[in-house]
Amino acid sequence: MAAEPLSNGAAHKSVPEAYVFPADKRPGSSPSCAGAIPVVDLGGDDPDRIVKQIMDAGREFGFFQVINHGVPEQVITSMVASAEEFFRLPAEEKMALYSTDSKKLPRFHTSLGYEEEKLLYWRDCLKLGIYPTEQFRQNWPDKPASLRAALEAYAPAVRAVALHLLRLTAAGLGLDGGDHFEDGDLTAGPVVVNANHYAACPDPSLTLGLAPHCDPNVVTVHADNGVPGWVDVAPAPGALVVNFGHQMEVVSNGAMRAGEHRVVTDARAARTSVAAFFMPAMGCAVAAAPGTVAAGEKPLFRTFTYQEFMAAYTEVVGDRDAVLARFQNKD
Repeated sequence: MAAEPLSNGAAHKSVPEAYVFPADKRPGSSPSCAGAIPVVDLGGDDPDRIVKQIMDAGREFGFFQVINHGVPEQVITSMVASAEEFFRLPAEEKMALYSTDSKKLPRFHTSLGYEEEKLLYWRDCLKLGIYPTEQFRQNWPDKPASLRAALEAYAPAVRAVALHLLRLTAAGLGLDGGDHFEDGDLTAGPVVVNANHYAACPDPSLTLGLAPHCDPNVVTVHADNGVPGWVDVAPAPGALVVNFGHQMEVVSNGAMRAGEHRVVTDARAARTSVAAFFMPAMGCAVAAAPGTVAAGEKPLFRTFTYQEFMAAYTEVVGDRDAVLARFQNKD
C-alpha cells in the first residue's frame, strides 16, 4: 500500500483514515513495558554487579538503559541531529532514496503497516548499513552534509557498546570466555541502522508509530531526540536504550527475554530515533548455547538458520508468539 512520506508535506490537521487503527489496536489497548526500565552504569567498579543488573533486566524486561557507556555525548547528538536534518530535506532529495525493496541499502521508506488490513504506521524511515564501514560508506547519502561524518563516528562507537554488552551477557549466562556472541556468525551480519521519524500527530490516541513487536536480531541499541515514544521509557541523560531480540532469547534458552515494544506518537513534536541492529549472518545456525540447557532436558527451541527465522518473522509481521511457535522444540 503506497503512501506519501509524512515528512514530505505540511503538518496534518487530522489523522488520515488509512492511519486510524481499530479500537483494540490503538495505544490505550496495546501492551507496553510495565514499570521503570532499569539503568545500568557501565562505568561502575563492580563488574559482577553490572553483569547482575543486565541479567536481571534481561529476564524481566528484555530492556535496559546504559550510562557511562563510552560513546561521547557529541557523537550521539550529532548522529540524531543529522537524522533529524535528513527528514527536513526537500521531498525531491529524500525521494531519490525512496524504495519499496526491503533489502535495498540505503533506503528511504514510509508507513509499513498491516497490509492485509490496509493500515499504515505513522512513521518514515531511513535505513542504512553502517558496518563493515568500508562496505557501506560509499553509498551513504550526500545530504545532509553532516550525515557522513556523524556515521563515521557513531558506527564504531555504538558497535563497541553492543559487543561490550554481549560479552557481559555471555559472562552472566556462564558461557566460557565471554565471547560466545563474537565467535562464529552470531554477530557477523551487517550492522544496520534505522533512523526513524515520527511526525507530530494531531491525535496520538488513534494511531501508532509501530505496533507491539520484538526485534528479530540479537541486540538493538537506540538513541533519540528526547521526545517520548516508548511507553515507560524515559531515557536518563546521556543514556542509550538497549533491548534484546529474539536470537538472544533462543541462544540463552529463554533465560533472557526478547523485549516487546511499540512506538506511540506525540501531538507536540516529532520524534526521531536511531536504532542500530546487531544480527547474525543469514546462514548462521542459531541454537541454545552450551551450558544453558539443564542436563537431561531439551532446548526450548530447535536449531535454525537466521535466514529461516527472518522468513518466518516477515510472514507473521513480527508477532512474538506466532514467530516463536514456529521454532519451539516439539521433539
